[in-house]
Amino acid sequence: MTGWRRAGTPWIWLTAAAVAVSVLALAGIILLLAGQGVRSFWPAPVYQFTLRTPLAGQNQLLGELYARPSVPQQQLREAGVPLPPDAPATLTRLLIKTGNRDLASGPESTREFMLLAERDVLARRAPPDVLVLDREESGLAYGTLAGMLENGQPLVARNLAAELLRRIPENRALAARARHLQHHALARVNHRFEVLRLEERQLAMTGQLTPQAVSRLHAERIEVEYQFSRLTAELESINQDRQRDALLLRDAAGRIHTLPLSEVHNAWYPNAMSLPQKLMHTLRAGWAFLSENPRASNTAGGIFPALFGTVLMVVLMSVMVMPLGVIAAVYLHEYAGRHWLTRLLRIAVVNLAGVPSIVYGVFGLGFFVYVIGGSLDQLLFPQALPDPTFGTPGVLWAALTLALLTLPVVIVATEEGLSRIPVALRQGSLALGATQAQTLWRIVLPMAVPAMLTGMILAIARAAGETAPLMLVGVVKSVPALPVDTIFPYLHLDRKFMHLGFQIYDMALQSPNVEAAQPLVYATALLLVVMVVGLNLAAMGLRHSLREKFRSLGI
Repeated sequence: MTGWRRAGTPWIWLTAAAVAVSVLALAGIILLLAGQGVRSFWPAPVYQFTLRTPLAGQNQLLGELYARPSVPQQQLREAGVPLPPDAPATLTRLLIKTGNRDLASGPESTREFMLLAERDVLARRAPPDVLVLDREESGLAYGTLAGMLENGQPLVARNLAAELLRRIPENRALAARARHLQHHALARVNHRFEVLRLEERQLAMTGQLTPQAVSRLHAERIEVEYQFSRLTAELESINQDRQRDALLLRDAAGRIHTLPLSEVHNAWYPNAMSLPQKLMHTLRAGWAFLSENPRASNTAGGIFPALFGTVLMVVLMSVMVMPLGVIAAVYLHEYAGRHWLTRLLRIAVVNLAGVPSIVYGVFGLGFFVYVIGGSLDQLLFPQALPDPTFGTPGVLWAALTLALLTLPVVIVATEEGLSRIPVALRQGSLALGATQAQTLWRIVLPMAVPAMLTGMILAIARAAGETAPLMLVGVVKSVPALPVDTIFPYLHLDRKFMHLGFQIYDMALQSPNVEAAQPLVYATALLLVVMVVGLNLAAMGLRHSLREKFRSLGI
């Protein structure tokens, strides 16, 4: 036993166990997020429940069986729920997603979930003709198709269900065309209006607003107004075409509701779908989740703006932090002397890594936004004041704040890599006639690239998941336009942006419909984890290839 311990075998097993636990923990997190997040995309069966006691004047209820929680009897009695004397110690309740928000009457009109005692449900079945509507702003609606209208007149078709599923994509294509006009063509026209306004104000401020300049600006404004009226008329025509069709939905109580097809984002018959159809529906819903904009106050739709904003911010942060971190590490290790000031600087850098992230957010808001951004507005955009251009939170200041937050990580990792390069290589290069700068550029830095990539990996992993500082320097719940578009200069660093971390926070804690948004919270968290792991794996692969390149040199 003593020899087994002296050989270090227990430490080998302990290390292996720690690695195994870490891998299992990561796999468990991913499986949990994936299992809960897939509920957003999988077409769950919709049941028709027959109730023992009529609820809101009806004994039939349509909805998805969301959960079956077991609640102690004492807890129900304390909550004021009437129970019979012979009630069991633990009762099972059914959490049913009834949807139809804004369609029901009375106090149920804003509720999308209902909690029932299992003993109050006499029967349940899954009718094949149940229709699920994914609406643009009001969540899901359940019912049966009672008919369709075209220009207010009943639509006669051999197969109304197939006709509905055909017209919904056509309406969505019109909606996409309308969004393109709004976010691209009309955005360019509005941008031109703003440019003319600022140009006129700048000429007035500098005393150069001559009659000739006024005439030129007036002529350009007339041309832009003509383009605006033409695009507005085209947009109005598209919206009229979208309002042409409507469907009649019969709910569980037998009431008929008229829903414009422009309010319907998607529709399906979950109880009549085969397994391949459900898989295809799940894949399409997953792609829509990645490529579409959020809807219904972030409780439905996709997360493309948040995904795009996260990637853009991480890229900008990496571009900013890597040169600064590498230069600082090179100076501290290669040029700074070995004295008390250098030691003090290293201690300060290490301590900066432990500062709470919200402190960096406050610093970014005060220094980057108000001081630097306000100064830039005074120098470069005086004609736009008092409306700020850079003196307001935006993606540039968010990237700079995170670059400052992750700078100590890059400096420490790079300096550790520089310290592992043998002194003999430096001395050999100098002995052959190379200068210190040439030695640094041709020998030292290439061999320290793996350590630099290690610092970048750690910086990306921390920056991608940060939320608190971003809430002060640029991230918002919803943005009217992405930081990248077709308007010069194409990349607008002054705009606000969306972020996956803040999206998770908003859906989980600030959403008006937390239960409905819960699967989307898990799906978004899974995407954030996968993105961070993917970036880390890519950087680790590059680092490994570079290490193999220099392995022959003994590094």
